[in-house]
Amino acid sequence: MEVMAAKKVSVFHRMGAQPTKKSVVCRYWANGNCIKGHNCDYFHGERPPPQTGYVHYNQARSKTWTNTNSSCNPKYGTGSSLSNKGGKFSTASYQKPPRKVSTKSLTFVRSELEKNDTRKAPIKQCGDWVRGNCVRGDKCRYVHSWFSGSGFAMLAKLEGHTKNITGIALPSGCDKLYSCSNDKSIRAWDCNSGQLAGSVSTVGEVGCLINEGAWLFVGLPNVIKAWNIQNQAEFSVNAPGGLVCSMALDNDKLFAGMEDGTILVWKLNAESNTPELIAMLKEHHSAVCSLVVGANNRLYSGSKDSTIKVWDTYNLQCIHTLSGHTKDVTSLVCWDSYLISASLDKTLKVWSATESGTIKVDYEIKDDYEVNALCGIHDAEGKPILLCAYSDNTVRLYELPSFTERGRIFSKGKVEVIEVGIDGLFFTGDANGDVSVWKMIGAPCVAES
Repeated sequence: MEVMAAKKVSVFHRMGAQPTKKSVVCRYWANGNCIKGHNCDYFHGERPPPQTGYVHYNQARSKTWTNTNSSCNPKYGTGSSLSNKGGKFSTASYQKPPRKVSTKSLTFVRSELEKNDTRKAPIKQCGDWVRGNCVRGDKCRYVHSWFSGSGFAMLAKLEGHTKNITGIALPSGCDKLYSCSNDKSIRAWDCNSGQLAGSVSTVGEVGCLINEGAWLFVGLPNVIKAWNIQNQAEFSVNAPGGLVCSMALDNDKLFAGMEDGTILVWKLNAESNTPELIAMLKEHHSAVCSLVVGANNRLYSGSKDSTIKVWDTYNLQCIHTLSGHTKDVTSLVCWDSYLISASLDKTLKVWSATESGTIKVDYEIKDDYEVNALCGIHDAEGKPILLCAYSDNTVRLYELPSFTERGRIFSKGKVEVIEVGIDGLFFTGDANGDVSVWKMIGAPCVAES
């Protein structure tokens, strides 16, 4: 994968693992009414000051977000769990496992949200501040920052793409962060300096970008290209069906969701070390926007046809069709024994398996805006946080299982990509072409050697 020389851009601000008062956002400042100014003990501004230690990227993250122990939890059984097998989300960085949740917990959540819905008082960013001409200063009632809330902070904004971001990936053992865009380019960012390390141009728009270990997979019109970042090996596979909109990997299988609604399946040939097309799954009637692999040999696919399909990854048969949404299903994540789906119908749905083997909606959140992307992360205490991107150019951080809003991220354009890294890092990509780097404050960093 050849790259062209690139100019320097903004660098990642290095942070230590231990939070201080200056790492905690002042809630009065966030609401625009802190009167202490520079004398305030808490954080005012886009990002906290540099601290001891630094962020280092050396491991990849799956988009699937699950409880490590959920697939073997006797409370839920092994036959009805919707969570991802292997617990790909959790790592040794987090010593405390995420909390488990039951149906009773979600029932309690419903009643609590009805009593005190934090989403009824939205926090808004000052548009004049974004344009650089707000004259109200600290007296402004709106937020003068790219985020509001506590427990996380912005590290850097990587600028260079000219159209919406369609994928972000961090290959294992690599010191480069990769991003792709509808501007027909893939960019590599140096993770230690934050500088643009290089870029490649593609023949067509890039539909998606994922990684597995040192391998980087790029979805293009009618083809998937793969590069090994460590040994420079590469291969391509034909993918008939238009633009590759989504991809997922499960052991020796590669799944690709196509623009025409087909899901293509390849299996790695151990002898030739190349994938062979083994199936073309034709159940969806429109583009497959999201793919996620779950426990018990399950693959979940979300489509613009407003349905979610559940597949057996062993025999590649469709075993369920979930029809609760009324518009495009844009994103799916697995959490504990639940499947969470996002849609342009302005809802989040939490699905669970019943004792009879069916899958039902256990809980739903309705909003005034379309839901574009989901991803999950744990905070410094191991608590599960759902990152949810809306069409009002915000990403909201919800604590689970309560769905209490922890904070809000603001962007110049609609965020359609959220990806999680190591040590509390996560990334957002917006329609303006910006990639933003974030960190959960207090999550451990990898020390410089």
